[in-house]
Amino acid sequence: MNVIEAIADWSCRQDQFSPRARELARIAITDTLACLYAGQNDFSSLAVRRAFEDYLNPDAGASVIGGGKAPAAIAALLNATAAHAIDYDDNFQPGMSHASAVLVPALLAVADETNASGSRLIDAYLIGLQAQAFVGMGVGPSHYTAGWHGTSTVGCIGTAAGVAWLMGQDEAGISRTLSNAVSFASGTKGQFGTPIKPLHAGWAARNAIDAARFADQGMRGRIDILEAPQGFMEMFGGASATGWDIAAILSTQKHVIETTGVMPKRHPCCGSTHMIIDALADLREQHDFADAEVVSVDTLVGIANQRNLAYELPQDEMQARFSMQYCVDTVLRNGALGVRDFTAERVAQLTDPARLARITMRAYSAEQEKDTPPAERLPHRITVTLKDGRVLEAERKLAKGSLVEPFTSADRLQKFVDCCAALPNARALFMQLEMLDQQEDLGFLTDLYS
Repeated sequence: MNVIEAIADWSCRQDQFSPRARELARIAITDTLACLYAGQNDFSSLAVRRAFEDYLNPDAGASVIGGGKAPAAIAALLNATAAHAIDYDDNFQPGMSHASAVLVPALLAVADETNASGSRLIDAYLIGLQAQAFVGMGVGPSHYTAGWHGTSTVGCIGTAAGVAWLMGQDEAGISRTLSNAVSFASGTKGQFGTPIKPLHAGWAARNAIDAARFADQGMRGRIDILEAPQGFMEMFGGASATGWDIAAILSTQKHVIETTGVMPKRHPCCGSTHMIIDALADLREQHDFADAEVVSVDTLVGIANQRNLAYELPQDEMQARFSMQYCVDTVLRNGALGVRDFTAERVAQLTDPARLARITMRAYSAEQEKDTPPAERLPHRITVTLKDGRVLEAERKLAKGSLVEPFTSADRLQKFVDCCAALPNARALFMQLEMLDQQEDLGFLTDLYS
């Protein structure tokens, strides 16, 4: 048995996920819908909608954010781009991906066309998320460090498993779908900070559906393409891909959402900044210092994180989301980061070269990262020097939102309402999503799209 066959076998044997796994999946789906709504008017979202406007058709089966309907693959493309547009969507370490920004729009589009229940949507989400973890474990973290955007590579392949399951494919069909999806995997991190980055999620969601549609027609590639010569691991794995343990895949019982979890974002910017931002908040809570007292801030992050944050002096809102200097300086000014801090006008107002020069960023060495087992994690560290001579230090191995430090129900509601501020019934919709597992269909989401 090869890796794809093992993933397909595992996917087809899942008949009952734990209540805790289902709860965490529902929370992730709800968070993603909030991000999707908040991102609908971003430049990237609007550009993709204009480019595919000819596909909008009132007789099509899947709903599109901003109104209208389209075939499932196109709806997934538009909606996933919006879900990732403002970088407020969750992170998923095993997949090196923004897992839900690809998964949820792809599955919702298929669910719309098939009139699936909330329960089946949750099942498909859990299958797709675990598949992302299975694919990622063979190539991470070196796949990501090499410059591949896991959202559009691992995310595409893993999501294809959830889509195929939701479409009713058997084990052989899911295997064909996964093989097809490997040929569609693409997306480089060199595009971070540009408008095309959100499209990586959109394209991955569309590709996952197309891979399954092709599989329905018998299209297939090598079923061992993940590990085969000139296959995914060899071409995409980076310098130290570990490969897969097929026995471990087949014997997986406790779902990855319960053991590692997905990480919803507290801040609407690149996740590579989040541990530093949270560590800064920890320091301010402990020492109560003001922005005017800060002489300098030094940050230490991972190599991949440093490479993600390429903009010391951002020129627009997309670059600002990938600027450690802008994000830290804005937190020093305001105490927090909000969606409103990432508009063209706000970035122009706040980008002060003299202020941003106070903030430096360093990375661990390749040897330090290589010598640290992935399970141990190197912490992100911040050092703040104050005018009175005090030097304050803090570190974090996880950002807020992890299973160790989860959002409260109030936190989740607040983020949902903030993202959906223009939606009159935002609180009522949140409460309906709290009952997603009991919803017979997804028609109650109509107001979200229009």
